Amino acid sequence: MGNDNNNLLFSQEEMERMEPNSLFNPDNQHKPLICLGMTFDSEDARREYFREELRKKLPELKQIEGFPIGEDDDIINLSDPPYYTACPNPYIADFIKEHGKPYDEATDNYQREPFVGDVSEGKNDPIYNAHSYHTKVPHKAIMKYIEHYTDANDIVLDGFCGTGMTGVAAQLCNRKAILSDLSPIASLIAFNYNNPVDIASFYQSTTAILDDIENECNWLYETLHTDGKTKGTINFVVWSDVLISPFSGNEFNFYDAAVDKLNGKVLEEFICPDTGATLTKKSCKRATIEFFDNAINQNITQIKQNPVLINYSISEKKNGKIKSICYEKKPDAQDLYLIEKINESPIPYWYPIQRMSEGGETRRNDKFGFTHVHHLFTKRNIWILSALKNRCKTPLQLIWFNAQLVNLSKLNRYRPGVSFPYNPLSGTYYIGSQTCESNVFIAYRNKLKKIINAIKFIKEKNLVFVGSATKLPVTNDSIDYIFTDPPFGDNLAYSELNFIWEAWLKVFTNIDKEGIINTSQHKGLSEYNSLMLDSFKEYYRILKPKRWITVVFHNSRSSVWNGIQEAITKAGLSLDKFQLLINNKVVLNR
Repeated sequence: MGNDNNNLLFSQEEMERMEPNSLFNPDNQHKPLICLGMTFDSEDARREYFREELRKKLPELKQIEGFPIGEDDDIINLSDPPYYTACPNPYIADFIKEHGKPYDEATDNYQREPFVGDVSEGKNDPIYNAHSYHTKVPHKAIMKYIEHYTDANDIVLDGFCGTGMTGVAAQLCNRKAILSDLSPIASLIAFNYNNPVDIASFYQSTTAILDDIENECNWLYETLHTDGKTKGTINFVVWSDVLISPFSGNEFNFYDAAVDKLNGKVLEEFICPDTGATLTKKSCKRATIEFFDNAINQNITQIKQNPVLINYSISEKKNGKIKSICYEKKPDAQDLYLIEKINESPIPYWYPIQRMSEGGETRRNDKFGFTHVHHLFTKRNIWILSALKNRCKTPLQLIWFNAQLVNLSKLNRYRPGVSFPYNPLSGTYYIGSQTCESNVFIAYRNKLKKIINAIKFIKEKNLVFVGSATKLPVTNDSIDYIFTDPPFGDNLAYSELNFIWEAWLKVFTNIDKEGIINTSQHKGLSEYNSLMLDSFKEYYRILKPKRWITVVFHNSRSSVWNGIQEAITKAGLSLDKFQLLINNKVVLNR
């Protein structure tokens, strides 16, 4: 089968066809930039001015609920103020003053009937699929509600914004949005969906980064073709757990014994390679290895995994054209030597080595010896990822980098018969008995096109920040509409699942105000209900009178449902307008 990696990139003709973003139109490059009433020579000048101002405000901002865990420099470097701060945002009042309409009871004539009609939208939109964040409401579904409940230039808010789909919907409806989330990674994704960029510059800079790292690190993916002479490039490597037969006591690769390669299936029962007895995975023990981890200066015992299959490409001339053709083979002595060389060599760049945080998901792999962030990656991939992270500086480059981390980790399962090489289970840190170590360069060239397709339409800046919905730095009666999708109960352990992403950012979620039912955080239903009540009280405070709030609900437990209803009514929202959705279907109007 063929695998022409150039097809993953934009052609020059495609780049030239892209509509220039109005903010970065060449005709505008030498015009003064006005931001919150101040004039700057450039975006860089604006950014640096507000970063210095933000640094001065950090001591005060640290007193606000939801301030993240991280060093000041890392928080500042991640921020792009005033439109994005990786902490509570001190510029919200200025943003509302510039873009909003003050509430005046004497002249206010707002009135809306409940939205009628269910909304159904698919999840195949480029925006929806650019990043694998856990939960997203399709922005096209949100647009229907924004169009119904607001007027042009109104301000929409979402205090549990996730990846910022409410903001995407708002800007497509010619509205402004204020978005916040407790998670630094969620807010950073949201900002990139709500911030116009120079697409041509982004494309050129990221491809230059990849080219530079490939020149430096391409030897990490070299392999020999079966002719023993031609060099190939590894596309992915399959790693298999090593099991111990209960009958012979000998080790064997799970892949060799249990994978039906002809039919592309994994057998539940398979034959012991030594005795011919019938085995199951549960009847065998996992083999282990011991080694000294130089990164954390500790002796480590982990389950043993062997490379069992290499998918690689070589360039061949077919019909007068040079094409990249895929082959597969078992690892040979040269491949094993390369892995040993990589494992014994120091990585020349920074990479995260934090202990996985407390939690049912984050600690689920402790029993296998995968206790720290870097244990979730092969040495080869973390080497190249660290080189890439070292070169990514802008918010969009960081999201592009971040978007493939899970796919390039040991969470990426190998599934025989499934051709696509990215198969992690969502919402979990589950590591399968067979993992797929994918080529970092192919992954990021592929993701580059998806990111550009997702953000090329963005024309306006919304305001995004890290903070808790229990204490929003927003003035009373200033928001025209709220569309929000809070975390519901114990559906997902957001801060745990975000830990691998946030470790690479060096800024972590402050879990004190995380609205979740979680035994590791010592939060039950009553703690969850209390946090939801505080959040809905804030929503009630900042929402203009007579306006509407739409809440998306995802939990089948009646106790969680009752707690949400109680929080809503205690907050006073039943006195105004409230609409509740389950799976985008209206189930309750107030």
